[in-house]
Parts: sequence; C-alpha cells; structure tokens
Amino acid sequence: MKLPFQASDEQVMWRVQTESDSGAFAELVRRWQLPVQRLCARMIGDVHRAEDLSQETFSRVFSHRHDFASTGRFSTWLWRIALNLCHDELRKRQRRGEVALASDDADPVTAPDGGLPEARSAAKGPDEVMESMERAEVVRSAVVSLPEHYRTVVILRHYEGLRFAEIAEVLGIPEGTAKSRMAEGLTLLAGRIRRGSL
Repeated sequence: MKLPFQASDEQVMWRVQTESDSGAFAELVRRWQLPVQRLCARMIGDVHRAEDLSQETFSRVFSHRHDFASTGRFSTWLWRIALNLCHDELRKRQRRGEVALASDDADPVTAPDGGLPEARSAAKGPDEVMESMERAEVVRSAVVSLPEHYRTVVILRHYEGLRFAEIAEVLGIPEGTAKSRMAEGLTLLAGRIRRGSL
C-alpha cells in the first residue's frame, strides 16, 4: 500500500503497528536512521558501534511495534529505545573497564556541522581545517566524558534540538530537572573544554 503524502511519523508507525507494513517501516528507517546513529555516536563515542546500535534500535522498533502508544509521539518512543540501548552499552563497557577510543575516521556522523571533510576543505585553508578538526575533537571528547545523565540532556538539547519538555518526556523526568541537568552539564563541559585547551 502506498503511504499518504507527507504522512506523519505517527501515521506511518500506525501502519507498521497494525499491518506490519514493511514499506512504512522502511520509511521510518529512512527518516530516522541518521539521527539515531548520530545520537548513539555522541552518547558512546564510537561511530562503528553506533551503527550497530542504530540497527538494533530499529529492530526493537519493529519487534515491539505493538507497544507503541498511538497517542504518543513516535520520536519520543524512538529516542527512548535508542538511549536505553546506549545506556546498556555504556554499562557493559564500565563492567569490562573499557573506554571509548577517539576515532581517526573523518565521519560526518560526528562532524559538528554534519558536512563532509572535502566540503569543509574547499571552504577553508588547510590550517583552518586542521584547527577546526582539533576543536571538534576536544568538544567531542569533552561531551563523551560527561556523566551519562548530563551527557544525555546536552546531546538531546544541543545536537538534536529537542525542547526541554520533549527531553523530560523522553527521559521520564520533570522539565525542571532537565533544565538543571543542562545547566550543570554545560558548566562541566565548559571546564573540560578549557582543560582540553580549546
């Protein structure tokens, strides 16, 4: 069946939920795969593992499609699934004593402007490109080093552009708590960036 023109995420998810519509599911993956992958990469600091977590997120969306509340927002449910997988991954790493390694890959998933290295190179000289990449690495490392509850709010607000009310809904916390975590997280982040000599 053909999807209605400009169907909302919730309408598309309804098709997945009620008809197990593979075309509708593919549309949700098309719309949300890159944002979910970026979120996971920023949460765990590993671009390659983030790809796996993104795939696992969509696998869970499909396998738990009947759990989606039709009165809710699809994005809220999706972020919650992705974040739960990221938190599980971070807990596993903590138990194993692993740390995220900085990736040498020039990957648009973690690039601050989302652009490709070639596009940045054409607009700037080599020195400016190198300086910009070094700054981006200091910020990325500082974000990844934040405690999870601060990192989550900073990423959802700053990188994904969610409003505090949405963040509160995704995380199941009061909006005031989301705001205070953002303020405290930014204070910590600023200190870590200064120490990283940005």
